Amino acid sequence: MATTDGSGPFLVRAFGWAMLAMLAAFMANSILTIWMGWPGAGSLFAGDSSTLGIVQLALYFGLPLLGVLHVLRSGGTSLRDDATRVSNFNAFLVRAAFWVVFLVGLGDAILSFMRVEGMLEGVVGSQLAGDLGRSQFRGPYFHVPLVILGIVIGALTRGLSVVWLAFLVVAAELLIVICRFVFSYEQAFMADLVRFWYGALFLFASAFTLLDDGHVRVDLLYAGFTRRTKGLVNGWGSILLGMSLCWTILIVGFAGKSSIIASPILVFEVTQAGFGMYVKYFMAGFLGVFAITMLIQFVAQLFDAFADRRGEPGGHETHSEMM
Repeated sequence: MATTDGSGPFLVRAFGWAMLAMLAAFMANSILTIWMGWPGAGSLFAGDSSTLGIVQLALYFGLPLLGVLHVLRSGGTSLRDDATRVSNFNAFLVRAAFWVVFLVGLGDAILSFMRVEGMLEGVVGSQLAGDLGRSQFRGPYFHVPLVILGIVIGALTRGLSVVWLAFLVVAAELLIVICRFVFSYEQAFMADLVRFWYGALFLFASAFTLLDDGHVRVDLLYAGFTRRTKGLVNGWGSILLGMSLCWTILIVGFAGKSSIIASPILVFEVTQAGFGMYVKYFMAGFLGVFAITMLIQFVAQLFDAFADRRGEPGGHETHSEMM
């Protein structure tokens, strides 16, 4: 495979960074089309030659080109360094997602408790209490500030991350048991909080598990392969199986305003459980976060895999190898 200066295969690096740039272009276009009402990149092929459509189409060509130019300008960067850089950025995304679901889950549960116990009106007034009972108000004016705060905390901290959701799920479930069997008290928002945090744990932790090769492998041959052969299998597997799955989720989930991920977020969809939490639309977004973080981590795995294939030093010991 062609290389720039012996530091790493040019085609692998170019493909990986172009894939990340295409992901950025796709998500930017989805936001512009679904939430801001732009015509979409495909509008040009339907006879609409508006400037906005041209800009959106240009994103799909311009951002991947920038990715390739980045590779050309950083010819001395090894595949290991690229993999580390991509994994570190992905760790920030997952860490920020943890803080978002922690703050939103805790804040919405407290708000729901105050509503069901009739305490909210006495604290914030009847007008604001009524507004907070509508998902179209609670989402933009209560959840969004918590989302922003969670992203900021995720950027500034390193100690806590998504693995702590396991503890939070156990604590929330324990609270249900104590309240139900000791105080004969249970409300819908309590079970909603468990599902909210458990869904986040299951989907957000997948990228971290992939980094350590901790996902279950069902194989007859892989365990006996050399490290170079494993690198070849992991590299092509990342492209043909991993990335294709992630792109399928993203394309189907953000195909339009009525798609399975975008639609619940657009209308701030909630459950019909009376005074439950107003976070159902967040759980639809979890699937998008899963696909994005897994796609990014598959790119990092691609870099690491071909570094193994070339025998580059610095490969980390995976979970399967330690076992």
